[in-house]
Amino acid sequence: MAAATARPRPAAPPFGILNDDGSCADEHKAIVSDDDVERILDTMVLNRILDRRLQMLQRQGRLGFYMTSRGEEATIIGAAFCLETTDPIFLSYRELGCLLWRRVPLALVFNQLIGNSRDLCLGRQMPVHYAFRDWGIPSVSSPVGTQLPHACGFAYASKIRRSGEVALAFCGEGTASQGDFHTALNFSGAFWVPAIYVIRNNGYAISTPESVQTAAESLAARADGYGLPGYQIDGNDLLAVVFALRDAVERARAGRGPTLIEALTYRLGAHSTADDPTAYRSDAEAEEWSRMDPFERLRRHARWRGLWSDEVEQASTQAWEKRITDTLTECERHPPPAVESLFDDVLEAPGPQLVEQRDAYLRYWRTKTDKPVSEL
Repeated sequence: MAAATARPRPAAPPFGILNDDGSCADEHKAIVSDDDVERILDTMVLNRILDRRLQMLQRQGRLGFYMTSRGEEATIIGAAFCLETTDPIFLSYRELGCLLWRRVPLALVFNQLIGNSRDLCLGRQMPVHYAFRDWGIPSVSSPVGTQLPHACGFAYASKIRRSGEVALAFCGEGTASQGDFHTALNFSGAFWVPAIYVIRNNGYAISTPESVQTAAESLAARADGYGLPGYQIDGNDLLAVVFALRDAVERARAGRGPTLIEALTYRLGAHSTADDPTAYRSDAEAEEWSRMDPFERLRRHARWRGLWSDEVEQASTQAWEKRITDTLTECERHPPPAVESLFDDVLEAPGPQLVEQRDAYLRYWRTKTDKPVSEL
């Protein structure tokens, strides 16, 4: 990749609060309480451990696919922190931190990643395509951008019902070049729905740099064309993320319409376990951005406030490591979904054609093995 297309570290992020040493102005300390700073750091610890462990499982052949979020946790967890539990979050695929903040049971997360018989979707979705209705997480879809019109539609329904719910949708900067982005933002502006759209701008749509995707000075500036406010923030600054998102949530809930937020961040790892970022990113670029690691910055801030120590972090790490090991061991004991489950939930009441197809399929499988159908 030519140097001209590489992504430089911004000299001065458009909106940030934390100083390099972790300090901030006194009036900004109230943005996140002491207890919440510690809770968010504890969630980041869990997120980092899971990213490392699950990527390792994929390399061992125990998971088919995984996508890490290391380097983007402040944007992801900070946004989820600002919502009520009844507000849905329309994920793209990298926002595991939202599930962790909402305390989706680890067993359910692992079951989905493995695709075993305890998976709520019965193994029909590929890994990281989460769907947890009880925690306000609609199903993730592989085609990028489809979650944006869904969030817009939910927000429009919320407005009609006057339920007070706010829809939050994530996307990457590459998705901002898709038609679904325009559709969702245009409708949201025209009908003034309670929706918030967060662009996790990590500089690359897989391997395509932002510099060849748009000539605009910022993606947040696109909000002007849809008649709604847009803000570009330092997505690695937890306090800045919370400040911006909280304002957007309050506006939406008060009936003052949608908001577009572009969070400048950087994925410190690969796009996915099928990607090699060294083919298109320089080591110097990654090293420069690693100095803006959101976990390290929040940790410095917490220590500046007298809230975090090596001992506290070690205890958090050890507790999560044990819980992850125990939970994963249990989840890997469960077999894959039974073959006949492929036909479950296709229709509320299976018609004769579906029953005929199911029976024919099961007869075919019986010719391939001596095992009972339930063990296939």
